[in-house]
Amino acid sequence: MNATSPYGYLAPGQPIGKVSMAPGQNIAGYHVGIIYIEDVWYPMVPGNVVNASTWEFPVLLQPVRGIDIPALFGPEHKDLSKPVLEACRELEQRGVRAISSACGFFGRYQAKIAPKLGVPAALSSLVQIPWIRTVLPGRKIAVLTADSDSLDPEILEACGVTDTSDLVFCGFQYEPQFSAINQHRGSFDNNQVEHELVSAAEEACRDPEVGVILLECSDMPPYAAAIQAAVGVPVFDFTTLIRWLNGAVAQRPYGGWV
Repeated sequence: MNATSPYGYLAPGQPIGKVSMAPGQNIAGYHVGIIYIEDVWYPMVPGNVVNASTWEFPVLLQPVRGIDIPALFGPEHKDLSKPVLEACRELEQRGVRAISSACGFFGRYQAKIAPKLGVPAALSSLVQIPWIRTVLPGRKIAVLTADSDSLDPEILEACGVTDTSDLVFCGFQYEPQFSAINQHRGSFDNNQVEHELVSAAEEACRDPEVGVILLECSDMPPYAAAIQAAVGVPVFDFTTLIRWLNGAVAQRPYGGWV
């Protein structure tokens, strides 16, 4: 951790001693930085990772320059480790305490990028799979993903997942409305997107061994509550991941009556 970026919650009226900033840092107070795909075109509804109203704490958004969805996870995806690292380092320079992303397919670079940063980095919601296995042992995990054709072993392994025997993958690349996200169409029927996701979760949970849902895509959290109401199991997504990161790097002192 950069010694010039000290932790510490400053409460109103609290005496403030010596403070400092990292060279070149000219903004402060952002807990989590989020990298995102620069070239996309579809609605970012509340609950989406890049919709500011999703968060009850400050997040700083940073595009990965010059990339689009096919470049990140299309059939001929490119090596984007250099621009991904540059985006993460830009966020570090601006003083964020942790870094995540707005696409689960950034997980391809998790193992390469995280060791090169001075702050915690969790670039994909898929990194939660080992945790889920620990707290919900013996249950299959239904992974709802934007593109099951592109969710290859390289991404999973970079996120700490080598055994897929307990994973059930549900892809949405061919769904009439959700596919607007991958296909750069600029609009979708929000009610129908919810219906597509809920229906897939219900189908997955017909297998009695499925006991948890993981949403890979950062566009899926707006529908997490509806999914949970329909299937009645724990639902993990990018918001559970980012709130976990925030809780670790933005601790506040407790106050109250004893």
